[in-house]
Amino acid sequence: MNTGPAATSRFLGFAVTPINRRRWENFRRNRRGFWSLWVFLGLFALCLFAELLANDRPILVVYDGGLYTPVTTVYPETAFGGDFPTEAVYTDPFVQELIAEKGWILWPPIRFSYATIDTALDRPAPSPPDGRHWLGTDDQARDVLARVIYGFRISVLFGLLLTLMSSAIGIAAGAVQGFYGGLLDLSFQRFIEIWGGMPTLYILIILSSVIVPGFLSLLILMLLFSWTSLVGVVRAEFLRARSLDYVRAARALGVSDTVIMFRHMLPNAMVATLTFVPFILNGSITALTSLDFLGFGLPPGSPSLGELLSQGKNNLQAPWLGLTAFFTLAIMLSLLIFVGEAVRDAFDPRKTFR
Repeated sequence: MNTGPAATSRFLGFAVTPINRRRWENFRRNRRGFWSLWVFLGLFALCLFAELLANDRPILVVYDGGLYTPVTTVYPETAFGGDFPTEAVYTDPFVQELIAEKGWILWPPIRFSYATIDTALDRPAPSPPDGRHWLGTDDQARDVLARVIYGFRISVLFGLLLTLMSSAIGIAAGAVQGFYGGLLDLSFQRFIEIWGGMPTLYILIILSSVIVPGFLSLLILMLLFSWTSLVGVVRAEFLRARSLDYVRAARALGVSDTVIMFRHMLPNAMVATLTFVPFILNGSITALTSLDFLGFGLPPGSPSLGELLSQGKNNLQAPWLGLTAFFTLAIMLSLLIFVGEAVRDAFDPRKTFR
């Protein structure tokens, strides 16, 4: 079995060819896009561990020689010498005194989760930023920074899932259209024209008011209308490539249509497709934010950047709400735009083959 560099190159395929190394170098030369990618990945990596950054449960409790992880496990108050068999409330001074007698507590940097209501505020909510709440609280006395961290994670995960699923369906549909052409292509194009002409936002609002909103249900509803974004690009590439010599030779050798489409033609079509992916991700995040802002998105109480924008609109006397949501979205979407521009330039043939 060959395990040398040649075998590794064949296994990695798209990533290690000389032309793609040149594309990677072109991407790195775009300093704005390159550093935007790392900043975005760093922020996303931090938000993936949101429970360790913002939580009303301790990360670690050492009590009477035992180790407890309340952030992942529910412990009764009796485990720390209390009287009640219900879950321990670690923000209760009584519970903290019980633990301090025989151990210690390691808290997250932010002692509030996205749903934690601070009942110890000394002023009406929403309260301005201070040492206790770094970005203030919303109109329900919940910590804004904690909701931003959790909302950023949900927005990016939703956008990534929607982008991957819609891209997979769109690439498959465009490949079938472009490869076979004829009546199939004509019929599919008329269907896409009708489907794409429908008022997507209104339909999403109507369906969201009928179906119980949730992460999965919203993902499926938005997938119904977002899969067409890459069909035209992939279809055009397959229409161009199906008459080339290597496709004709493969057909003459008896290679199946599926192998020709997805092993020989698809890598060439992916060059044009990959340049659109960051912008599709941007649009997916914006769509979820818009639905949340209108009140037809995630269930009430969920950490959402769109819901924070809505609170900023409804509480003009608390400008930190609107400003926080605005700058969070502006930074996140700007980073994705810069990455998309860098990817587009990296795949530009005029720069790649110079």
